[in-house]
Amino acid sequence: MPAYVLTAAQAAAVDRRLESAGLLDLAMEEAGAAVAGEVQQQVPAGRVLLLAGTGANGGDALVAARHLYVQGREVEVLALPARHRLTQLNRRRLQAVGVQCRPLRPAALHRSAQDAAVLVDGLLGTGFAPPLRAPLDELIHIINAAHCPVLSIDIPSGLDAHSAQAAGLSVHAHRTVTLMGWKPALMFGEAAARAGAVTLVALTVPAPWVQEQALAVRPSDREVGAMLPVRRNDAHKGTAGHVWVLGGHPGTVGAASLAGAGALRAGAGLVTVHSTADVPLVMPELMMHRHEAWDAAFRSFGTRRPDAVAVGMGLGPDAARVAREVLAWNIPTVLDADALQPELTGLGHDLCVWTPIPVKPPACWTRRPQSSPAIRWMPPGPCRSGSAEWSCSRAGPA
Repeated sequence: MPAYVLTAAQAAAVDRRLESAGLLDLAMEEAGAAVAGEVQQQVPAGRVLLLAGTGANGGDALVAARHLYVQGREVEVLALPARHRLTQLNRRRLQAVGVQCRPLRPAALHRSAQDAAVLVDGLLGTGFAPPLRAPLDELIHIINAAHCPVLSIDIPSGLDAHSAQAAGLSVHAHRTVTLMGWKPALMFGEAAARAGAVTLVALTVPAPWVQEQALAVRPSDREVGAMLPVRRNDAHKGTAGHVWVLGGHPGTVGAASLAGAGALRAGAGLVTVHSTADVPLVMPELMMHRHEAWDAAFRSFGTRRPDAVAVGMGLGPDAARVAREVLAWNIPTVLDADALQPELTGLGHDLCVWTPIPVKPPACWTRRPQSSPAIRWMPPGPCRSGSAEWSCSRAGPA
C-alpha cells in the first residue's frame, strides 16, 4: 500500500470505520505487535519500560508489552487509568498472562527509568491537542531526562500531529513507530526532529479507506525511481534532455549554479544557466550564457525551447516578469524562490511544479496571510490549496 499522509482527524475517521466494521481490535493488536518487533530489533536485551496513557495509544503500548513478555523480555508497565474500551480490554489481557500494571506517577517513572534498556512512550497519540496538563508535563520532563533510548508510538507525546511546529513541551524520541500513515508532524521542521528515526507500519487496513481520507501520498525512493525514463544503450547527452536554468542576479548567483548542478545529477544530458549575472560553474559540465538584460535574452531565444526549465533561483526583481514569459512556453517548469509571486496566480499549467519552502514562505502567500504561518506548520495543506489557486496540478514544499 502507498505511504499515505494523514492528519489527526483523517486518522480518526479511519479508526471510526474500523470500529464500525469490528476491526479496530485487530488493528490495535497489529500495531502493538509491530512496536514490540521494533523494540526487539533496536534494543534486543534488557528491561523494557512501557508507559500507557488513557487512550488508544496506551492500548498499543499494552499490546506491545504482552508480545514482549511472551517472547521472554523483562517488561515493566506504568499506566494511567484506561478510558478507551480497547485499552481497558488489553490491560485485562496483559494481566491474564501475568503482567501487572503499576500506576504511572512521576516518582515511579523516575525510579523505573534509571536502569531501563529502552522506554516505550505510549502516553499521547494523534488525538492530543495542546496544551499539556499535569501530570503529563512532569512525566515528559522525566522521559526526556532518561538515559535510555525512547521509542514513541505513532507520534512523540506532546506533539501536535497536524503541525510541523514544536513550540511546546514534548517527548524527544530516538525512534517513532507511526501507524497507518505518516503524520505531518513527522515530516517537517522541529517536530520531525523530535520524532527521531521514523518507521511506518501501514497496518492491515483496506487501502481505499485510507486513500479516501489521505491528505497526500509520500512516494518511496523506489516509486520515484520507477517514474524516471530508462535510457537506451545508445543514449548520449544529446538524447537525455536539455534543461535551462533562468536565475541569478548580481549578489545572488549561487542558487542558479546549484540548480544547474542538481539538474545534471538528476540525469539531464545538457544544462545551460541563463543569467544577467556571472554565475560560477560549480561543475565543468554546466554551460553558462550571460545576457545583458532579460529582454535581450528572450529575443535571443527566439523559438528555441529547452525540454525543461527551472526559473526563479536568485533571480531578483525581474523574477515575476521572467516567470510569466516562461509559463507561456507550456513546457515542464519548476518555479522556485523569487519566481513565486502573487501576480502569477492562475498562470500555471499541468506541467508546473511550484516549490514553496517551509522555512521561508513565498510572496504568493501575501495575498492569503493566513497561509503564511500554515506553510511552516503544516505544509501539505496550503500547498494543496495553492496548487488550485495557481492553476497547476503539482505544488509542494521543497
